Amino acid sequence: MKKYNRAGAQPQNMDVEALKKEAGISACSYVSSGMKVGLGTGSTVKYTILELGRRVREEGLDIVGVPTSIATEVLAKQQGITLCELDDLDGLDVVIDGTDEFDPNFHLIKGGGAALLREKVVAQSSSKMVVVADDRKRVDCLGAFPLPIEVTPFSHATTLNAIERVLDCSAAVRQGEEGPLVTDNGNYIVDAKTGPTITEPSVTEAQLLHIAGVVQVGLFTEMCDVVILAGLDGVSVLEKS
Repeated sequence: MKKYNRAGAQPQNMDVEALKKEAGISACSYVSSGMKVGLGTGSTVKYTILELGRRVREEGLDIVGVPTSIATEVLAKQQGITLCELDDLDGLDVVIDGTDEFDPNFHLIKGGGAALLREKVVAQSSSKMVVVADDRKRVDCLGAFPLPIEVTPFSHATTLNAIERVLDCSAAVRQGEEGPLVTDNGNYIVDAKTGPTITEPSVTEAQLLHIAGVVQVGLFTEMCDVVILAGLDGVSVLEKS
């Protein structure tokens, strides 16, 4: 594990937003000219996109980005980053994304931003996944953060009931301003309140994907290679062994 701070920084005096900015900017060290880059979604990876945009404009960084959400697409375009459809590329060199939780084996819970389906498609197409997070996201066992599950609107209550039976937990359809929140793909998100009990995330993922109405599950297993972690003692780089 590597640890470093930017010169002159005093992490113990930083607030959470400043720490997230540190992590987001640090992740840009994994990007160089000529790369095809997956651009994640979330409050921490936002700073990665802003820094990549600065490097494109001021340093001539030559990259092609694939956004994981409409919000990320809008931000990347504003920053002058060239974007492309994943279908037009032969895979990606790296994806940089956030997470809601990660465990000691680098398994993730994602989907707090309701972009888990596109995030997983992009992650599976990338040679390396770099995750940016603050140390509140580090857990011993996944599940304290409610597990997001993308489901079809058709008979979604039936799907929700099936999810509750499989996980033996309570679950609810995530709400927006005018009813169920609708993802960029036109689906709903069910948040399953399992508590920190997901000890075998690959098994849990397979069980949920067996339910016909489930489109995708916010468990990212065997995908993450690096976590850029911001904490009160600075920014740490955690690499999967």
